[in-house]
Amino acid sequence: MSINHIRPWRNIERRKSRQIMVGNVPVGGDAPIAVQTMTNTLTTDVAATIAQVQAAAEAGADLVRISVPDEASSKALKEIVAESPVPIIADIHFHYKRGIEAAEAGAACLRINPGNIGNESRVAEVIKAAKDHNCSIRIGVNAGSLEKHLLEKYGEPCPDAMVESGLDHIRILQDHDFHNYKISVKASDVFMSAAAYQQLADATDAPIHLGITEAGGFVSGSVRSAIGLGQLLWMGIGDTLRVSLSADPVEEVKIGFEILKSLGLRHRGVNIISCPSCARQGFDVIKTVETLEERLAHIHTPMSLSIIGCVVNGPGEALMTDVGFTGGGAGAGMVYLAGKASHKMSNDQMVDHIVQEVEKKAAQLQTAAEAAE
Repeated sequence: MSINHIRPWRNIERRKSRQIMVGNVPVGGDAPIAVQTMTNTLTTDVAATIAQVQAAAEAGADLVRISVPDEASSKALKEIVAESPVPIIADIHFHYKRGIEAAEAGAACLRINPGNIGNESRVAEVIKAAKDHNCSIRIGVNAGSLEKHLLEKYGEPCPDAMVESGLDHIRILQDHDFHNYKISVKASDVFMSAAAYQQLADATDAPIHLGITEAGGFVSGSVRSAIGLGQLLWMGIGDTLRVSLSADPVEEVKIGFEILKSLGLRHRGVNIISCPSCARQGFDVIKTVETLEERLAHIHTPMSLSIIGCVVNGPGEALMTDVGFTGGGAGAGMVYLAGKASHKMSNDQMVDHIVQEVEKKAAQLQTAAEAAE
């Protein structure tokens, strides 16, 4: 829950869901909203897939999903799971045996699609494998692959059809005394996704995985996901999420965290507050921010940094950040520490200096956090 007693209009009351475990990661309940991504390498290319998993984990991914389309991928999955620093979710479509093999290979979760996994008897075999290997399940409903009888009933993909598909599958799991599951109802249409998720949130207490499927490229997909996921998170809906982009999985993780950071739901790394720049700027704001984002990517401690080009809004923004820099005149600007003006610094030295100040502050915050535990 996001609670702000001083500014109550920032509060977000999360939907009360029950908690499950995906490997060692709690999902639902009062656990932090988990960020996940998916590899886009060939699963059978074990080295490349492990490298991508490790890069995603370094960027902050709590969970990584890997497609398991064939038996060779199942065999590769066992090697990948052994080397992964985070729990692995196996993405299963069409052949239920891949789900059984993935559970045996050590996957922490099986993502199965009601529209193409097969009849209830096949699902039952996947459930047994999940039970035998302490594996969770995600019911992954997708508007693009709904069951034939639901398309005939509703005429086209729609929120009602998606939710009915998900609830039907929940019933199957519950009938087999399986409760370690979460659920998603994804569509590429933001309106359809939002409506389906809201309806789903009222119909079940299962943890909900959020996503706008096939959202698009880096820019368009990020915007579409921020709109769709942002409004749902603001309403308190969502226990884990993926930003689906036609881009590097690391970028999905970064955007996912930015969405959560914007709503005060999770904090990781340096939150840079910067102006768009204009003719008043005392230094090249855009280039400076690009450089700082790259040079501060190694810092995981939550903290804030303001980079403002002039004194119109600079001092005010610096009041609310851990470290700040405001452009002035004569090739120099003012450095702010803990919201207070501290000292001047020349523009040609400010980037190195800001990096040093941020690293110093991050170390102080980390030490304080460890002492409080």
